[in-house]
Amino acid sequence: MGQTASMQGYSPGSSNHILHPNFTQESRSDDSNPRPAVGVSVDPQHDHTFEIPDDCLAIIFQSLSSGDRKRCSMVCRRWLVVEGQSRSRLSLNAGNEVSTHLPVMFTRFDSVTKLALRCDRKSVSINDDALTLISLRCRKLTRLKLRGCREISDQGMLALAQNCKYLRKFSCGSCMFGAKGMNALLDNSYSLEELSVKRLRGINDGFTAEVIGPGVAALSLKSITLKELYNGHCFGPLIIGSKNLKTLKILRCLGDWDTLLETITKRKNCLTEIHLERLQVSDLGLIAISKCPDLEILHLVKAPDCSNDGISAIAETCKLLRKLHIDGWRTNRIGDEGLISIAKNCVNLVELVLIGVNPSSVSLMAMASNCQKLERLALCGSETIGDPEISCIAAKCMALKKLCIKGCRVTDTGIEAFAFGCPNLVKIKVKKCKGVTSEVADWLRARRVSLAVNLDADEIEPEAMEVSASDGGSHGVVSSSIINVTVTSVGANVAAADIDTPSTSYGGRSSSRSRFSLLAGRTLVASAFQRLSIGNSTNL
Repeated sequence: MGQTASMQGYSPGSSNHILHPNFTQESRSDDSNPRPAVGVSVDPQHDHTFEIPDDCLAIIFQSLSSGDRKRCSMVCRRWLVVEGQSRSRLSLNAGNEVSTHLPVMFTRFDSVTKLALRCDRKSVSINDDALTLISLRCRKLTRLKLRGCREISDQGMLALAQNCKYLRKFSCGSCMFGAKGMNALLDNSYSLEELSVKRLRGINDGFTAEVIGPGVAALSLKSITLKELYNGHCFGPLIIGSKNLKTLKILRCLGDWDTLLETITKRKNCLTEIHLERLQVSDLGLIAISKCPDLEILHLVKAPDCSNDGISAIAETCKLLRKLHIDGWRTNRIGDEGLISIAKNCVNLVELVLIGVNPSSVSLMAMASNCQKLERLALCGSETIGDPEISCIAAKCMALKKLCIKGCRVTDTGIEAFAFGCPNLVKIKVKKCKGVTSEVADWLRARRVSLAVNLDADEIEPEAMEVSASDGGSHGVVSSSIINVTVTSVGANVAAADIDTPSTSYGGRSSSRSRFSLLAGRTLVASAFQRLSIGNSTNL
């Protein structure tokens, strides 16, 4: 869109940078006196960007990055106005000091439909008056995100709900308004589709907390996320009353959730995605979830009361299940029985993540043989997965594209099986498997050029060799520090093959801890010797 022409007419020593597209390098006699092509008359003082309509200029701005848009807005007054009127997404630091600038700011940005207001913990956020002003200036808001806006109360939420009738997505975190403010939003938002609530402090009133919902928003809500709530059960009427709800995520909320899940599934529902993380939920809750025939995605993370019975109940009735994430928290309550039931009944499974689960070769064989559509697989922190199990996966999972192995008893022999197995594999990650070396990674890359091999041994071994080669003194201190930092960074990286796996503890933690202690000991000893040598030289 004119970029090529602009580059052709540009010269560092010339002040006239806006030239006609027909200018060519051959038609110029020197840099200070550009000449147009033969037969073309152009006024060098005329700005040809004025010929671009405002609508077209707005479309151009919308295709630019945020930084480029800011730079373009400083070219001239017209571009400043057009850029502001065409900006639909805005993110603001919601500190109290910004309140005085809001009228001017939203005079320029008068077409904002997606707004994020964030305030850090150490600052005082905007208050009800500022939120009311924003809601009056941005009546067409469709998405609003509030983070750390602790000065906003129920009164501010009421003004927001009454002025912004077109909200489709609302998200809040670390705010202080309570049930009245949330109910005001739900009673006035006829188009609300997604609701996300995290650490809402105003509803932490124990058994006296006011219930939330359902309101008119229950007719349109499709997704509800509750995270880190002390009294999340007060959202029960809203969840039960949302008949078109498709996604339900309850993460790290206190209380027993079995009863609520049973109430939700007593009626006909259209839930397709459920996330349960660190909840007090048992097999009764999973059996209730099994009454969701349209369920496609299930994340069950660190729920120690769940066992094979609940997983089997879901597998037998939820035939459309495509993505399954299980973090067994090393309780050994979910194992072969539940996985074999998944393998027999969920033939449409595309993604499987097992963390802290100890399956045997029997269940893995069933999974690899029956789930022929499996494309993404992550096995983390399992004490029973070794070379035979990995070789079985390589031989049976023909559709597998991405694989992550972490903290398992796998060696080079198991990884070598992927030189000929899994013909569609494009990416493999191996983390914290002490039996796997960088040599097999290089060998596998040579065998399969198109395969991306990510191995943490490639990052650890060079520094480890440096430590073993150093004999002491200051060099020992440097080498020990390097390997110490490397092990820590690798241990913090819970990466899967582009699969969102929750962080957890793994079976190899004791060995990592001992290795870390050994390295720390080396560092302390080397530092002590260094200080001793410095002291001796000083005394001399």
